[in-house]
Amino acid sequence: MEWANVILQGILVGGLYALFATGLSLIFGVMRLVNIAHGDLIVLAAYVALLCVTQTSIHPLLAIFLVAPVMAVAGYGLQRILFNRTLGADLLPPLLVSFGLSVIIQNVLLQIFTADSRKLSAGAIETATLPIADGLAVGVLPLLMFVAAVAIIAALQFMFYSLPIGRALRATSDDPEVARLMGYDNRHLFGVAMALSLAVVAVAGVFLAVRANFDPALGPSRLIYGFEAVIIGGLGNLWGTLAGGVILGVAQAIGAKIDPGWQLLAGHLVFLAVLAFRPEGLFPKVDG
Repeated sequence: MEWANVILQGILVGGLYALFATGLSLIFGVMRLVNIAHGDLIVLAAYVALLCVTQTSIHPLLAIFLVAPVMAVAGYGLQRILFNRTLGADLLPPLLVSFGLSVIIQNVLLQIFTADSRKLSAGAIETATLPIADGLAVGVLPLLMFVAAVAIIAALQFMFYSLPIGRALRATSDDPEVARLMGYDNRHLFGVAMALSLAVVAVAGVFLAVRANFDPALGPSRLIYGFEAVIIGGLGNLWGTLAGGVILGVAQAIGAKIDPGWQLLAGHLVFLAVLAFRPEGLFPKVDG
């Protein structure tokens, strides 16, 4: 039962990692953009949530409904003003621009909020548990994170395969030139994709702020978790991203159980093993 509890907690933490990774996977899938600033945008969302909570006294989890629209608008603006100017056959320019954006976000947050770590208090929900069996319980907050990840991925899947905007995004991703000839505004669609990505980032940022301390320098480590979940699950497969996050979370939980110093190492080793033996990921996207 002890090991079952360890694996269960790892699965639930994997939901948070999936939230880190979903926006990253979405952006890469639509416009082949590797966003180095993704982790810093998650931290930025956490600080926006901090401002919302301190200024309005709203519950941190309800702040998602304020932070998500703000981040979505910021994402659309970033894409139209900045990233659209760099997209093309060469992947290096947008990569360098996102790296520069990462540095700017970190330093701006450092200037405004200092290097002190912060945390949002969600009250009793942070420690509340739901007993499943003798010696086995589920934390309410981790369960909420996992349910949010599943709901967001399901909503994105429905949008991509059932709604006109989703079909337009898929057409633009498959062949931007043909999509343009069909009348699609690629610049607008890429902006919509980035807005969706940063809306997901907002959810991840709020849960990050509630779950643990955060500071301006935390972004790169969140980016690594996101990249690892995406690669493990398979590029372009949103459900694969969820599976990748769960695998990463379980690996870390098992590593921590064996030796606390192995927690992060275990996750990195699983990532390296997948990269070495199945570089396309465990559940790669199948076209058609």
